[in-house]
Amino acid sequence: MNVMVCIPCLLTGGTEIQTLNLVRALVEGGHKVTTVCYFEHSEAMIDNYRKVGAEVLCLNPDGKRIGGWRGVLFLYRGLRGAVRKVKPDVAHVQYMAPGAIPIVLLRSLGVRQIITTAHTAADIYPTLRVVHFVQRHLVRAFTCITCRAEESFFGTSQLFHSAIKLRKRNHFTIYNALPGYITPIGKGRTFANKKQITIGVVSRLERIKGMDLVVPAFAQLHENRPNTRLLVVGDGKLRSSMEAEAKTLGDAVEFVGRKEQSELMACYDNIDILLMPSRSEGFGLTAIEGMARGCVVVASHVGGLPEVVKDGETGLLHKSEQAGDIVNKCAQLITNQELMAKLSAQAVLSVDKFSFERYSESFNSLYSKLR
Repeated sequence: MNVMVCIPCLLTGGTEIQTLNLVRALVEGGHKVTTVCYFEHSEAMIDNYRKVGAEVLCLNPDGKRIGGWRGVLFLYRGLRGAVRKVKPDVAHVQYMAPGAIPIVLLRSLGVRQIITTAHTAADIYPTLRVVHFVQRHLVRAFTCITCRAEESFFGTSQLFHSAIKLRKRNHFTIYNALPGYITPIGKGRTFANKKQITIGVVSRLERIKGMDLVVPAFAQLHENRPNTRLLVVGDGKLRSSMEAEAKTLGDAVEFVGRKEQSELMACYDNIDILLMPSRSEGFGLTAIEGMARGCVVVASHVGGLPEVVKDGETGLLHKSEQAGDIVNKCAQLITNQELMAKLSAQAVLSVDKFSFERYSESFNSLYSKLR
């Protein structure tokens, strides 16, 4: 089939990485894929999409976002040209800003087979009326990235499997896949007699990711456990304030900035306890990346994280927005290295359900049912 994958931007976020997995899966499944990017893009990410076998159309060569009614008109004209060129059997819309507008426009342009994927939970939407209208009337399948996210949208959830028969309208969960730049280590780590424990974050340094909690929590932990250090991988609006907070901690805290995807595996390998104190998280791609490399994840109990990080089984969960609970969970691990080793081993095993092979099988099975 001719498939047109539609996405607002092609930068380096989790949505773009998972959309790259989708494109790769569909190409390997024998489909012809064209990725249509509305606004911002980077040449590096466009190149990644072309490397897996997709064509890429950028509606705005300048990469600038256009808002308001001018943006709607721009999208209509751009998608009209893309539909005429690609003649898609299926359009797969990555459901993020600008929301349902591309879905409505694609239906008006005659595309009848539309799949959409929501990369968040419902907590970011002030109302779900538009989401429910889209699922009931405009798309053939609405896929979510965790069952918890699907339940937050629709009240029920169902993991997609090949035996499912499609109705006229459907919603399912298909888990995100571990990106290709991360290779699972095969078995958990041992932490016995380790002289220094590294706490780390790999994240955009933004409030929604809970990054304002990291340095204060580490400062409390480090006061009683001087054998700890903090490694901060990433960049964002909070970097300067985090660096200012960390000055009194000296060389116990290291900021290394944003790293390329090819460098991330080495970053995870330098982290023992990986923090994810997010205030909202649809899935938690960083969690499975770290788990695949044997990190012990301490994550907030929000969004899809409890489904990815099983509390007491593959990591630990802390109360949202509570730095003190982050400290308690880290201290619990540092004082019990047998627990750390157990969680690390089980985390590595659990990542199998997020394998690319399973992800690819699910989406190609879904597409085969559209014929």
